[in-house]
Amino acid sequence: MLARLLALLLCALLTACASRAPRRAESTPRQSAGTSGIDDDVSRPQSQRYRKAGDGGPDGPAIDVSKIPEPVPRAEPRSRYGNKERYEVLGKSYRVMNDARGYVERGIASWYGNKFHGYLTSSFEKYDMYAFSAAHKTLPLPSYARVTNLDNGKSVIVRVNDRGPFHDNRLIDLSYAAAVKIGVWPKGTGVVEVRAIDPSQSGDAGSTTASASPANEKPVGSAKPPAIGAAAALDSKSSAIGHARIYLQLGAFGERANAERSLAQAQRAGLADVSIATATVEGRSIHRVRLGPLADAAAADAMSRRIERLGLGTPRVAIEN
Repeated sequence: MLARLLALLLCALLTACASRAPRRAESTPRQSAGTSGIDDDVSRPQSQRYRKAGDGGPDGPAIDVSKIPEPVPRAEPRSRYGNKERYEVLGKSYRVMNDARGYVERGIASWYGNKFHGYLTSSFEKYDMYAFSAAHKTLPLPSYARVTNLDNGKSVIVRVNDRGPFHDNRLIDLSYAAAVKIGVWPKGTGVVEVRAIDPSQSGDAGSTTASASPANEKPVGSAKPPAIGAAAALDSKSSAIGHARIYLQLGAFGERANAERSLAQAQRAGLADVSIATATVEGRSIHRVRLGPLADAAAADAMSRRIERLGLGTPRVAIEN
């Protein structure tokens, strides 16, 4: 009798379990009524992102970015995440700026899209490839900047909420939508000016009185990049449209003799089109050994790899009129 009772009880339990429909684990966010298709209640497992070998644009039809509103700069508290004073990636150290005001820099922009769509950014916000956002190595999170394509004059205001890009010779990673807006997509890269916006200032959201700084002067940033003198200052946002040139800086020296030794070393290694450019920085003469101009970002990448193989260190991109 006891055995029969136990058997009946076990049967009842199995029947009850079988009658419950199993919960289906959602591997992707549910589509919402908004543009992005990111559901705030669902997170994408990070492991899924690495199943994709490469990045890309939307899986469906192309979008009309002209219908996407640009973010309105406003004062925001610093994010709890992504603002560590100093951090290290791939052996390089970076220092997050205390204040974005006055920041202006020129360099090469890249973009990121569907591979990262829906995953968390460094500030623990979900990345939305259809929003005007960006990743930067040292700007505070969040902050706002106007990014201008120096080849065509197109610009967009972006909200910086992520860290990167950590590819050598890249200044900023634009969201897919921002890259389309200014013509960096589908080419992949573009020569840009990144100009921080102070939400407390009235008038044009892209205006600032600061001078430009040398692109990627050091891996470790500072609160405000140094000015490079009136000769290279940015007089207007359109001053170099269609005339931006890419150089690779091999070194910067206070003593002319040191710059000449670096120049001779590069020439002995077989590098052509290497010269010394002298500029005044805070009343001091700085002698920069540079190679170029180069045709585009791809040429700069190839030459950077060659310079590294020659044992001459990692060059830095410099953009000039």
